[in-house]
Amino acid sequence: MKSIVHHNQNSIAIATVYGRPYFKFVRTLQMLRINYDSILPEEIRQSDQRLILTTITEAPKVASRLVLYENEFDADPTIIKGLITEKLESGMQPNTLVIGIDPGNRIGLSVYYFQKEIESSTYTSLDELVLHVVKILAGLRADKKIVKIGNGNMKIARQIINLLNLSFCSHFELEFVDEHKTSLKVKNYNKRSERDKMSARYISQREGYRHHVLPLSRVG
Repeated sequence: MKSIVHHNQNSIAIATVYGRPYFKFVRTLQMLRINYDSILPEEIRQSDQRLILTTITEAPKVASRLVLYENEFDADPTIIKGLITEKLESGMQPNTLVIGIDPGNRIGLSVYYFQKEIESSTYTSLDELVLHVVKILAGLRADKKIVKIGNGNMKIARQIINLLNLSFCSHFELEFVDEHKTSLKVKNYNKRSERDKMSARYISQREGYRHHVLPLSRVG
């Protein structure tokens, strides 16, 4: 079990006396590689600007607006990391969700929220990728939700968009991004999965032709 004294400068503190919620918080933060402090709820000061992880029953003891509760940690890990990022970055960065996708036999994925990367991964299944992206689009609030897809394999790119349009019941913005220069930047990476992740990251940061995608429920 990770234990960090609460006098350091970590921006997250677990504040609960209950064992099950505590270990749920710890397990998730360790998986996400996020440092934290462990404190008692009554140790939170009025001026404490850390994000507090606690339970609803202990919430009245928490004198802070920066709070996430135990039940919110039942979500997908990327959504949890997004919720943490939202609490820590809200008001300092634009509220934008950007999802970069590098289509191919192995699909690279990079997710940015409030200009922070909250996921970098690869998928071999179109259905699993789309299901995961739909969870992210639905689970995180954003003024703009932008999906950027590389144009290196337009057949797979269009399959992804069609599946997203069938599965996600709201609108989002779509960009097809020129992959040519992104491929040159990552060609020296030895591991294919790392190249795919890097390509998706570069795609998420590049501009392309943007248009709105409306759900089929609205357009028939």
